[in-house]
Amino acid sequence: MREKEIKAISGWPVSILAGAVIVASITQLVRTALADGETWTIVALVLVLLLSSGSLFGLAVVNPNEAKVVQLFGVYKGTIRQQGFWWVNPLTSRRRVSLRVRNFESNHLKVNDHDGNPIEIAAVVVWRVVDTAEAIFQVNDYENFLHVQSESAVRVLATTYPYDAHEEGQIALRISVAEVAHKLREEIQERLSQAGIEVIEARISHLAYAAEIASAMLRRQQANAIIAARQRIVEGAVSMVEMALEQLSARHVVELDEERKAAMVSNLLVVLCGDRDPQPVVNAGTLYQ
Repeated sequence: MREKEIKAISGWPVSILAGAVIVASITQLVRTALADGETWTIVALVLVLLLSSGSLFGLAVVNPNEAKVVQLFGVYKGTIRQQGFWWVNPLTSRRRVSLRVRNFESNHLKVNDHDGNPIEIAAVVVWRVVDTAEAIFQVNDYENFLHVQSESAVRVLATTYPYDAHEEGQIALRISVAEVAHKLREEIQERLSQAGIEVIEARISHLAYAAEIASAMLRRQQANAIIAARQRIVEGAVSMVEMALEQLSARHVVELDEERKAAMVSNLLVVLCGDRDPQPVVNAGTLYQ
């Protein structure tokens, strides 16, 4: 079922006309009753009064970013999207549907990531209704449907990727924010397409290891950070030592044999890679004594 827009009649002329008929009917009914008029005249005036009053039940107000879904005896007739004061068949039922952009934040879910580690995760979904007919008639309660399907998509996403990347270029929940958000939006949109809902944005709002493994994972992250820092330091130190030897040789500052080069490399690496300030050692003899 797809939405179809209907053009309703302006409510102002109808309300003015119905009000005038009601006033005239009441006035004429009182006069006829006082003048002991014929019964059929009174019945006709009562019917006109009832019909005029009943027509007022067809008046409807549509606010900005709002729609009214119109049904007649269970049959979908269309949707009024244009804001204003309108009149439709008084026998129809009209259901209000908000078209505004809304937010939904899921509960903090406890799931296992791709590596099997228990984590806590939650997401924020920005959404709006784009097809009122599907939102009303395709699902029982489109807001509840959104909540359930969004949390289901978050669980699937959490089991698809690891919390942290263990290899270069690997997508992880904590690091690959843009990629994960894009995948989450696609996953939720696929589930909500039959409910007439457009997912504008979806992103992770809470991500953490579960309490029982948080301390162990913190130590692991610290160890990985230390190893990465040491690796960067060693790479830089080796490059600097290589550059120093090349420039000494190119400028003929000093001629070094292999043993002296080894000693120089050792000293430079100690100075560059050490986590403390180096302490000078005075050599009273020569390198070979």
